[in-house]
Amino acid sequence: MQNQNISRRLASVGAALLVVLLTPLPGNAEPQVARAACDVPGKLIRLVHPLTRVSEKLKEGLPVTIVAIGSSSTAGAGASSPAATYPSRLAVELRREFPDRTIKVINRGIGGEEIADMLKRFDRAVVAAKPDLVLWQLGTNAVVRNHRLAGHSALIDEGLARIRAVGADVVLIDPQYAPKVIKKPDAERMVELIAATAKEQDVDLFPRFQLMRRWREHDHIAFDTFVSRDGLHMNDWSYACMAKGLGQAIAEAVNRPVVSAKTSVHVGR
Repeated sequence: MQNQNISRRLASVGAALLVVLLTPLPGNAEPQVARAACDVPGKLIRLVHPLTRVSEKLKEGLPVTIVAIGSSSTAGAGASSPAATYPSRLAVELRREFPDRTIKVINRGIGGEEIADMLKRFDRAVVAAKPDLVLWQLGTNAVVRNHRLAGHSALIDEGLARIRAVGADVVLIDPQYAPKVIKKPDAERMVELIAATAKEQDVDLFPRFQLMRRWREHDHIAFDTFVSRDGLHMNDWSYACMAKGLGQAIAEAVNRPVVSAKTSVHVGR
């Protein structure tokens, strides 16, 4: 009987350890805790336009280069290691989606940058890599610093023109839905500005803001599950979930049939 009681106690302790696993991590990285299920509904994350350049390269069996440019949430602030950043996790997801193809994801994120800062290094950080796809994460720092939004659309247009000049596909990534972002009066306006610019320029948008809002408002997940202690940056769980959704969105856009007007057939009169 005593042995049975001891076994039950050990089982209870083991179950408790599975619920919350605390692991010491360097710097400002977050401890790994039990997380909710990753919710990335296809209808929400679907890219409007097919990724034709990437699709062509993959069909020809050629290697694909993806450049992720942005600020701290591209660089990986809040992640426990470089392997836990969204570009690193995306590379893992794309290997699953395309196991027999070579796809390289280059991280060109620098914390604290705004759109104008990124444009200053576009030639060496983006163009020099000869990308087939550019993932451009932008907008958060201007919102957090209460900078005026006037002129941002023109700056985005300039960046898109430079990406298109090298023939690459492009996906814009809007700000994160985090306490220190959403409390700012211009947070929603920045999200709307980026979406409107993407629509006007006929480029794809990955709606990170709406995806993370879904986790909070629809799935009722606590902020500390997907936001770091600083209330601003993402963490290992959210970077991985974001990468999962982005990987699925890229795979769908690459494999999507492209309907051409030339294929139309007129029968009779």
